[in-house]
Amino acid sequence: MKIKLNLSLLLLLLLAVAAPAQLTIRVTDIPNDTPSDEDIYIAGNFNGWDPGNAAYILENQGGEVFSLTLTLSPATLQFKFTRGSWQTVEGNANGGFLPDRTYNYTGGADTIELQILTWEDVGGGSTAAPNVSILSQNFFIPQLNRNRRVWLYLPPDYQDSEKRYPVLYMQDGQNVFDAATSFSGEWEVDESLNRLFDEGDEGVIVVGIDNGGARRIDEYSPWNNPSYGGGEGDAYVDFIVETLKPYVDANYRTKPEREFTGIMGSSLGGLISFYAGIEHQDVFSKVGAFSSSFWFADEVFTHVANTGKEADMRIYMIAGQLEGSGGGQVADMNAMYNTLLSAGFSEDEVIALSHADGQHSEWYWAREFPAAYEWLYQAGTTDVKIQDWEKPLFRVFPNPSDTNFQVITTAALKNVQYEVLSVDGRLVRQRAPLGDGMIRPDGLEAGVFFLRAYSEGKLIGVLKLVRH
Repeated sequence: MKIKLNLSLLLLLLLAVAAPAQLTIRVTDIPNDTPSDEDIYIAGNFNGWDPGNAAYILENQGGEVFSLTLTLSPATLQFKFTRGSWQTVEGNANGGFLPDRTYNYTGGADTIELQILTWEDVGGGSTAAPNVSILSQNFFIPQLNRNRRVWLYLPPDYQDSEKRYPVLYMQDGQNVFDAATSFSGEWEVDESLNRLFDEGDEGVIVVGIDNGGARRIDEYSPWNNPSYGGGEGDAYVDFIVETLKPYVDANYRTKPEREFTGIMGSSLGGLISFYAGIEHQDVFSKVGAFSSSFWFADEVFTHVANTGKEADMRIYMIAGQLEGSGGGQVADMNAMYNTLLSAGFSEDEVIALSHADGQHSEWYWAREFPAAYEWLYQAGTTDVKIQDWEKPLFRVFPNPSDTNFQVITTAALKNVQYEVLSVDGRLVRQRAPLGDGMIRPDGLEAGVFFLRAYSEGKLIGVLKLVRH
């Protein structure tokens, strides 16, 4: 009998050890304007960031108290509350963007109590102009099997005229028009365009596409960064080109031709806008790339060199000298400027501006938006004032060549090194000092290669070499 009791006790202990760890999440306060007929969900790194998974609906315990118990392994949790979609995600105290919540769950039975302050889509003090609307709260992206909120700005005279208008597609739509939905301020695109319209501008339609939240990095680069992700950029750009643009052109009075169509964004949004412009020169003729994350993938330089100029373009780039360590953002922009010129684009087609006070922030991009828009869209406007603009000079001649390649750089470039890659990305000549400036074709068979040049270890440009 005693042996049976000990065995039973041992079994109970083993079951206790094997019992799954459970975390109870209690919401004790919700916004007064929460729709009474909608459920509250939790989405996080424990459920694939699914904002509308029925298994993660919080149960109403009465009044404003909601609760859900999760079976989890110990981990650092990241999560947000929604009402079933990313369009109805919780916001900060002002109704704007709220960063991911985090909680270090160490295992065992645990309970945390939280409050939901606001919802991004209700309440809050909207700063959007009256001629800004939501085109769709859930525009379907068939290329990614997702939905997304899309904003629409129509010129002040749109309803009272029969005019057709150019179109500008912008990334991070949450931050384009409305401070209430942005994380750290807005671009004030609607206010700027309305002011320019009052001053005689013909007007433009702006389509703002919300970023994908936890999917933003993946969608805003066609290349994968081993530390951060990426890789869905082609599908996202295809959505703009093949799905969204045809819908806008069919339902609004647009000028659909490429010469009237532009794309713009900042940071990773600048990277994907830049990529879209180069990849689809048949669709876009204007690119605004603000503080673009060219650092994210070196392939963006090779993509420019490999694609080259296929049509006349206008490309407007800015970067702040306070962005990145040691002015890295400006250096990246200058490297891209140089790469564009080497790929066949002219100095009349590319602007690269740096600003001493520029920061990686919406206030900076809002300030610089009007000048960028005017240069991109107003016919004949080429007299942009260039300030603090370093024009990197990086040339190779003769190119094509069956003898030596001569590399010319500016005196400002120090410790210049180079490496040579095949068209499929294989390193065929290890990085080495440029030395006398000559690249000798020894060992390079006839064909196409890419030259990457560095100064002080920083990439300063990529161009195509043709070996006869």
